[in-house]
Amino acid sequence: MSASMIDWNLAVQTGTRLLRPGPQVGHAEAREVVEQLRELSKLAQGHVREFTGMPGEEDPAPATIVDRPGWIRANVDGFRVVLEPLMEQMSERRGPGLLSGGAGGVVVQAVGSRVTGMQVGAILAYMAGRVLGQYELFLPPDPSGRAPTGRLTLVAPNIVHVEQELSVDTRDFRLWVCLHEETHRTQFTGVPWLREYVQDQMTRFLLASDLDPGMMLDRIRDAADAVMDAVRGGEGNLIDAIQSPEQREILDRLTAVMTLVEGHGDYVMDAVGPEVVPSVQQIRSRFQGRREGGTRLDKTIRRLLGIDLKMKQYAEGSRFVHRVVGEVGMTGFNKVWDSPESLPTHAEIKEPALWMDRVAGPRSLDAPPAAGEA
Repeated sequence: MSASMIDWNLAVQTGTRLLRPGPQVGHAEAREVVEQLRELSKLAQGHVREFTGMPGEEDPAPATIVDRPGWIRANVDGFRVVLEPLMEQMSERRGPGLLSGGAGGVVVQAVGSRVTGMQVGAILAYMAGRVLGQYELFLPPDPSGRAPTGRLTLVAPNIVHVEQELSVDTRDFRLWVCLHEETHRTQFTGVPWLREYVQDQMTRFLLASDLDPGMMLDRIRDAADAVMDAVRGGEGNLIDAIQSPEQREILDRLTAVMTLVEGHGDYVMDAVGPEVVPSVQQIRSRFQGRREGGTRLDKTIRRLLGIDLKMKQYAEGSRFVHRVVGEVGMTGFNKVWDSPESLPTHAEIKEPALWMDRVAGPRSLDAPPAAGEA
């Protein structure tokens, strides 16, 4: 069942076909961008470790620099690693039935896999034009056992496109992006349980879905309503439309941890200091304007895919880190990485004092101020 639930090859083909072309650069300039991004990602590693006090990886591999089709292929590989074992589990747990029973079921499954493959490809094509970089948590296993469990990837054409659009200093902007992504690498390599925790919550979320035909039809209707609502300018999004009550609870935990890691990345990239990225304030204000802008269609797609929710996560998470570091210092904040129980809940992200009272202990009036505060 697993391999044919989504036609992954079709997802890659569709995504690649729908891609918008990147900025026009010559071969020599492209080589120069790749070399500088590798060099700056290495430089960012040291800054992140020194600033956060987190151990990180002993000898991290240089960042992998990709173009837009390369980003799509990497993400499809990651989806397969996560989803195919889950689909096997769902198939075994539910037995023959809705999608796998008899010849009719095989036809439904074959058609469904193509439709889903095309949908995944279309979403990836949209995202591939926006993403500047990411830390890929889920990679196909390396038979030699030597490869790291994750990989830092930077999407060169998108970085060049944004720095041209914003008219910012190219070296500063590239280092600024690297600081954010290297923070993610440090989080997931320096906190031994974090990757497994995120994967476990994702697995629970997907396994909590109910494949009862009646429920599926209700969910499809909910999703259609969400599309219409978003097109009309409402608040509907597809993420809300497809959750069971159990999934909502799990999603709350996932949202809290992702808000923390995204906000921590945003905080570090801005707080490392003007001596490292001299034009950081100009970059942040122009980049923020770009995040909030876009055409009506662009805003609709962002809302449907939950990208607006992610933007809110950056802001909420960054506020949480800023407040906690300001009151208990970086050492006090780093207690957040002690264990899954130390992670803030959704409510604690919104009200950091609750987390500090529960985890960080008594607050010191002479704690060092958060970066950016007097």
